[in-house]
Amino acid sequence: MRKALYTSVIVSVLGILLFSCSTKKDTFINRNFHSVTTKYNVLFNGKVAFEEGREALMNAYIDNYWEILPIERMEILDDLTLPGQGGKNPNFEKAEEKAVKAIQKHSMDIKGRQRNPQMDEAYLLLGKARYFDQRFIPALEAFNYTIGEYPDSDKMNQTKIWREKTHLRLENEEFAIANLKRLLKFEKLEDQEYADANAVLGQAYINLKHKDSAVQVLKRAAASTKIREEQGRYNYIIGQLFNQLGHKDSANIAFDKVIALNRKSPRVYMINAKIEKARNFDLETGNKEEFLEMLNDLAEDRENRPFLDKIYRQLGEYHLSQDSLKLAEEYFNKSVRKVKTDRHLKALDYENIAALRFDEANYKDAGKYYDSTLLNLKKNTRKFRRIEKKRANLEDVIAYEDVAKVNDSILTLVNFSEEERITYFQDYIDKLKAAEEEKKKLEEQKQSFADNEFASSRSGKGPRNGNDEFYFYNQTTVAYGKNEFRKRWGDRALEDNWRLYNKNVVVKTSAESATAEGGSAVKEADIYSVALYTDRIPTDEKVIDSIGKERNFAYYQLGLIYKEKFKEYELAANRLEQLLQNKPEEKLILPSKYNLYKIYTLLEQPTKANQWKNDILSNHGDSRYAQILRNPQDVIASDENSPESLYANTYKKFATQDFEGALNDTEKYIQQFTGEEIVPKFEMLKAVIIARLDGFNAYKDALNYVALNYPNNDEGKRAQQIINTSLPKIANKAVAKDDESTSFKIIYTFQKNESEAMDALEKTINKMMEDKGYNSLSISRDVYSRSQQFVVIHGFKTKLAAVTVEDLLETGLPYKVEKPNIIMSAQNYQTVQIHKNIDEIK
Repeated sequence: MRKALYTSVIVSVLGILLFSCSTKKDTFINRNFHSVTTKYNVLFNGKVAFEEGREALMNAYIDNYWEILPIERMEILDDLTLPGQGGKNPNFEKAEEKAVKAIQKHSMDIKGRQRNPQMDEAYLLLGKARYFDQRFIPALEAFNYTIGEYPDSDKMNQTKIWREKTHLRLENEEFAIANLKRLLKFEKLEDQEYADANAVLGQAYINLKHKDSAVQVLKRAAASTKIREEQGRYNYIIGQLFNQLGHKDSANIAFDKVIALNRKSPRVYMINAKIEKARNFDLETGNKEEFLEMLNDLAEDRENRPFLDKIYRQLGEYHLSQDSLKLAEEYFNKSVRKVKTDRHLKALDYENIAALRFDEANYKDAGKYYDSTLLNLKKNTRKFRRIEKKRANLEDVIAYEDVAKVNDSILTLVNFSEEERITYFQDYIDKLKAAEEEKKKLEEQKQSFADNEFASSRSGKGPRNGNDEFYFYNQTTVAYGKNEFRKRWGDRALEDNWRLYNKNVVVKTSAESATAEGGSAVKEADIYSVALYTDRIPTDEKVIDSIGKERNFAYYQLGLIYKEKFKEYELAANRLEQLLQNKPEEKLILPSKYNLYKIYTLLEQPTKANQWKNDILSNHGDSRYAQILRNPQDVIASDENSPESLYANTYKKFATQDFEGALNDTEKYIQQFTGEEIVPKFEMLKAVIIARLDGFNAYKDALNYVALNYPNNDEGKRAQQIINTSLPKIANKAVAKDDESTSFKIIYTFQKNESEAMDALEKTINKMMEDKGYNSLSISRDVYSRSQQFVVIHGFKTKLAAVTVEDLLETGLPYKVEKPNIIMSAQNYQTVQIHKNIDEIK
């Protein structure tokens, strides 16, 4: 009887549970069963996975404190997730799966009304998971569905804020700003919701470079949020914005708020706030001793070890401003050694050290540090191009300085008497011997110490490291063993069956190999022979004369490089004056004197400037330079028809896209100046113009002509280099996929004579950009061929953004642009301009 009762109870309970699982019955049991199951089972697990993924994403993000920080710590990846592929983060994928499961299995949509109160949270979780998985369009769909289907949800305000965050990721800033303003004005928000809405609004203003507006809303966000991390971040961003606006006092107030949070906010914000305040410090009016003490205290605090790279850099900048160059370099080097991930900081340190080396005339080291600077900078940035150009100019300086130094040394030895040569080289040999003796003593001391240690370790009396039973745990015995091995076996390659080789065979070192390949090796005894060095001093007058001319030309080029490219006028004057002391050939004397006159004029040293001016007028009165000094205006007027002036005017036409006018000029002047040095330059410019008008194949033919007809000129060599290295890289005219690009353009095609239509379109586009505040967009008129031109809108990061603006121009009032267009990636546009294949792209 009891057993039957027990069975019936179980069956009843199972029946009730089975009945309550239905999502089609609107009963108390069904509603609560699905609500509780959704909240405490499916959504709970989904939220846990979501928070884990979000925390991992934020921890992996590395802030760039050299730019304005983003409100949200999230790295946007370039690679796209295609339909059917998994997400980028398994935690967000799991969160999305749980949200979908909650919707599919526990949704109770009965008679057009949702009976499960957890469904709005399920859709919100779905959108958030997709957002952090960087699938913004599906995320936007989830948020819009929630807003449309659950207008009475208590999560409505959160959902709207997340929707506007998604709009920002899709570059719809104006739309997001309008919605957020409406939300802040008409809805009653909780404190954290109010903070989040203002923070997102602040990011929208930052994106649009409306810094004043961003400051105001971020202040509200910082004051409303109770999350200390957000307080620190928002105030730090406010300080950055004030700095960019030039309000240092207001910036320091914001940074003080970050510092006041101390341990309540991440320490990275506090340290960077202190460093930003240090950068704002006025060295002219402030207390330098207190300032330096503050920086030293920061460096000595053990808790600041992870931030020593930036602290040391700030100390370096301080000492540099005080002309304590050795201390500055020391701290820049310390900063470099402490940098782990901040490549921009490392680039700044290397650039400072390179500049110090350059000022010391240590050009080789300066070049190496500039190389290191370039390795740590982003390519295709203005700073990268500036440093790259400086490094290229430095290459010439290094080469010419080496020539000047070596040839000066050789000529000095040539001018020595025999006794002076012997004395000079004997001193050098004595120094070599002393260094060799010192090296042998050190090696003997090391060997003696190793022998003693080895004997002690074998007898059990010496010190031991680690596990004293194992030979290789003792570094001293290992070193001893290596030496004994070399004595017996020589240097053996690390390979199988090494013992089978002849024991007398020794592997050559790289230096020995190089000596053997380069010619006869110098015996060890020879380096201590004075004759080895004196016999190499040139005696042939032609050779000596050639060395002198090469040295003089190097000094002349150094003077021009320092003057024109580096604006280092003191160095330029030094090199040119040294040149004139060397009694150079006639053709270098007059231009050197004129350049010295110009240099001292720029240095505002009229006495020296007049000295060189009078020298030219007295000793070279019939020269062109003397005419310039007497009456510069007349010479300038007569210079208008010189080859150089005509080339400059032609190049100006090319730079302003008057390609056909420039082409006509090059052809005319090539005929006019046949046989003169300027012709190859005109030919090279002509080739470049042809490339812009006629495309790749015509450019290749024109370059071949320059390379074949002027092989010994710089232009001919450059043309051949372009043919060999550059042309193969741009030969491919295949169309790139749009999903591989992050930059797009809208292109309108016109015939060359349709200037009025192009003007009208440009006016309409400019009005649209002004009306909508599209500050990130720009417009240009580009020449495509001899008969066609483009009006191009630049600045779209996605094709969707370009499509949006295209639609606005076609359908929006008062624009109504009916002209057909092409939306094209920047990569394909470059291909079109190179290969002139717009019809293929269409």
